[in-house]
Amino acid sequence: MDKLDKFKAHAIIFDKDGTLIDFDAMWGGWVVYLAEQLHLVSGLNVREPLCIAMGYDDENKKVLAHGKLAATPMHLLYRLTVEVMQSLGLNAEKAEKAVEAGWCIPDPVISAKQFTDTRALFGQLHSQGIKIAIATTDDRAPTQAMIEAFDIEEYLSTMVCADDGIKAKPAPDMVLTICERIQVDPARVMVVGDTTADLKMARAAGAGLVVGVLSGVSSARDLAEYADVLIESVDEIHAYAHALADHGASSHTQTDFNPDFAF
Repeated sequence: MDKLDKFKAHAIIFDKDGTLIDFDAMWGGWVVYLAEQLHLVSGLNVREPLCIAMGYDDENKKVLAHGKLAATPMHLLYRLTVEVMQSLGLNAEKAEKAVEAGWCIPDPVISAKQFTDTRALFGQLHSQGIKIAIATTDDRAPTQAMIEAFDIEEYLSTMVCADDGIKAKPAPDMVLTICERIQVDPARVMVVGDTTADLKMARAAGAGLVVGVLSGVSSARDLAEYADVLIESVDEIHAYAHALADHGASSHTQTDFNPDFAF
């Protein structure tokens, strides 16, 4: 944790799913529900092949770290679902129609389970002059809905989402775009994420500190190669914010001390 404690971030970029909110709760249930809807419109047994294609362990209710669901934009998951329907015997036209009829997205408010009090955390960081951003492979509309539900919009400097037309993780583009917008050198930025795609993105962008969280789809073994620091959950960032506040108070006291008035 020494690297985390010693790094003075000018900005922190957070991944969303698996980092700020429980990935399995949000996306695992969605795959199963989507399969049920597709079964209703097509009569086909979709659940098993869809779970396999998406990278969801239906038996253990776990999103697989290296599966498509872990770090794939929604529009590509849509195309993948069409391919699954074709693999079950539908021609291209019927597969498209079935997915169009059965398609749904996770409810970003009802399904979102926070790993910490996000508003409190962002408020603490913001009070220390740290800019906050989100980089997610989810689309903008559900991300915005989550932000409004958590009441954190006032603390966010910017965000980049999968449908913004910016090259997706693990390319560095999301981090570099955010840094350009908020005018912060990547070397002064902390990036926090739960997948190798998050951390590879941070590395490629030249982020000053790369933090892997173990609350998402990846294990310590998955992330260790790319992370400067591993933490159990974003909840541990509260301690970082408190340390900054304590250091600031200490520095302020020292700055105000005038030896000419010492007894």
